Amino acid sequence: MMNQDMQRLIGKKVIFITGTDEHGEKIATAAAAGGSTPNDHCDAVSQSYRALWKDLDISYDKFIRTTDPKHEAIVEEFYSKVLANGDIYRADYEGLYCVNCEEYKDEKELLENNCCPMHLKPCVSRKEDNYFFALSKYQKKLEDILEHNPDFVQPLYRLNEVQNWLKTGLKDFSISRASVDWGIRVPNDPKQTIYVWFDALLGYISALSDDQEQPNLQTAIASGWPASLHLIGKDILRFHAVYWPAMLMSAGLSLPNTVFGHGFLTKDGMKMGKSLGNTLEPNELVQRFGPDAVRYFFLREVEFGNDGDYSEERFINIVNAHLANTIGNLLNRTLGLLKKNCQSTLVADSSDAAEGIEFKDTVEKLVEKSKVQYESLQLSSACESVMEIGNAGNLYIDARAPWSLFKQGGESFDSAAKDLVLILEAVRIIAVALSPVTPNLCLRIYRQLGYTDQQFHAAKWSDTKWGGLKGGQVMAPPTPIFARIETVEEAESGPATEKKVSKKKEKASRSQSTIVGA
Repeated sequence: MMNQDMQRLIGKKVIFITGTDEHGEKIATAAAAGGSTPNDHCDAVSQSYRALWKDLDISYDKFIRTTDPKHEAIVEEFYSKVLANGDIYRADYEGLYCVNCEEYKDEKELLENNCCPMHLKPCVSRKEDNYFFALSKYQKKLEDILEHNPDFVQPLYRLNEVQNWLKTGLKDFSISRASVDWGIRVPNDPKQTIYVWFDALLGYISALSDDQEQPNLQTAIASGWPASLHLIGKDILRFHAVYWPAMLMSAGLSLPNTVFGHGFLTKDGMKMGKSLGNTLEPNELVQRFGPDAVRYFFLREVEFGNDGDYSEERFINIVNAHLANTIGNLLNRTLGLLKKNCQSTLVADSSDAAEGIEFKDTVEKLVEKSKVQYESLQLSSACESVMEIGNAGNLYIDARAPWSLFKQGGESFDSAAKDLVLILEAVRIIAVALSPVTPNLCLRIYRQLGYTDQQFHAAKWSDTKWGGLKGGQVMAPPTPIFARIETVEEAESGPATEKKVSKKKEKASRSQSTIVGA
């Protein structure tokens, strides 16, 4: 979500694809358990994802559903190309199958009682007459790719995982199912359906053809392939970093530039699960705290690629400290001083006010540092660098104490007025640099600085260059841009606090309605 916003900010054309893979035994079983058809089940699940992305302010360009007839046409054409290349053959297969993974497992990777290490459920023994993909044929080619392009799989420890899989030797894998009815039929053999992963991975390509009346591989590929980044969960790394590149090579297609495997979340240090009753509901988080707080916490607190932990106490502490205090309070008290002493009007261009001031150099270095971190997917570090601008601003204003300088009058008054310009310029730069992470918060900052919504949405990374604010610009009246989240203890501390909490909640509610409408 955030990376595509950053890429747009630096001026690149972006096609951000997401969606739902909707075939396979697991889907059919879940539909039956819920008393619905697979089609109805997939409609509901797909819609719930769309609604969540909207709530989280995730703007995608393409949403692919693998039950779309246009996707099925691409899958059938791709299958035929791989078949024509001599990489599909028919054979019997017997092994242990994990329904939840939709994958046959080697016994050596299973736990006691043949349990899947991911889902902790026993795998079932199966014997089928299937079609197979000659994955072993691509062993050497995959090894060469990883040797000459180690950035193909990131982070480094994910690359190590893939290389270890290759060292054990690749085995051909079954790409059809005789026992699964819910799927795309194998061309020329309607008794079998195409294996869900052979089908689903092609969603990255079929999504590019969703505007075409009669989609085909050639026109889809010409619309944006290869992808520069696949962002996937670590549990499906093997499919994306081993199966998928081999399939693409078989069909004569280019590989994606990078496959990045992100980690999982725990809650209060424990693995989440329905049996433990400690699942984390994203819709509830967004409703309680708003999308900016949720986006910021997980991007700032979880180093991208690693597993991360959610604790409500830490969530509230981090969001309050960084968004409400470091940024929000800095902006609010600066605008308050400007209104009181300068009629909310800037006395000088920010470039002139910064002459000979070290604070400007500090901001510029942090901006450049954050850009490098964004581009290398060090998202937590990028957030930290932007927040350091806010910290530097707070240190500067506390050291300069413009409230005292204003009282002295004369040159001290003029100097204090320029100090406010410097701080507001730094906050403006924060609004641009942090906009991929907290877009609505940053929009509210821009409004406070007297800009229109259109000016904010037109901003590019180049607008992080010092010198945006000009003398004579009129700022908006100071209004808190982020309502501090009250803890349960604060809410229960007495009548006076309860009245304050009620007011805070009212502000938060108004803020969220603004977010939804933005």
